[in-house]
Amino acid sequence: MPNINLNPIPYPNPNPNPKPSAKSLKDSVLSAVDPLVKYGLKEGKHTSFPHALRETAAIAYLMGMGYDFMMARQTVESWEIDEMFYPHQPY
Repeated sequence: MPNINLNPIPYPNPNPNPKPSAKSLKDSVLSAVDPLVKYGLKEGKHTSFPHALRETAAIAYLMGMGYDFMMARQTVESWEIDEMFYPHQPY
């Protein structure tokens, strides 16, 4: 006798990613960027703050693409030559 699944197929959830509450969104965003802020402030003490902001923004961008913090940081750091991203960078 064939194996027949008698369970009905559930309809997909029309809203698979419900919007989080405002407080939940705030908490999750600020906790996600906190390591970046700390990193940028620390980095700014050793380089220029424009450079640190550029580096931190690039890390955040990569994290938005799915990289974890460490991989994003290592990737951005690999783009630097003598603490600059571009030759003759003014800052």
